[in-house]
Amino acid sequence: MSLESDIKSIVESVGLMLYDTVITSENGETIYRVSVKDPQNKGVSLDRCVEITHLISPLLDVTPPVSGEYRLEVGTPGIERKLTKLENFVNSIGENVSLTTRAKEKLKGVLKGVKEDSLYLKIDNEEVVVPFGDVVKARTYFEW
Repeated sequence: MSLESDIKSIVESVGLMLYDTVITSENGETIYRVSVKDPQNKGVSLDRCVEITHLISPLLDVTPPVSGEYRLEVGTPGIERKLTKLENFVNSIGENVSLTTRAKEKLKGVLKGVKEDSLYLKIDNEEVVVPFGDVVKARTYFEW
């Protein structure tokens, strides 16, 4: 099993879902960021993030995500978040999304569904189908 699938199992064991894992660098420091989400969109408390940190840390002691020093951060992806995997889109059905295609077309609308490798958006009362492979950048957004 991969590290991400092991982390997914741990997160699911406490009733949450793994949204994403990312290795990033900020101010010269390597950060292993684990994003979790409540399946019913009820939110995730800071205490739950701490609990998951304590559950994941021993695994990372045995199977570190990177060589050298790093910091583990467990949090939520937020209300406005990047969509990088097809699974991220599946978990965002019903939400507002903006995306840019390979043809540099910018689209904004409500994600109505995901079927196989296609995204179905409602834009100005029209259904638009975008192949997942054509998406170069995507994120959810919140209208105030």
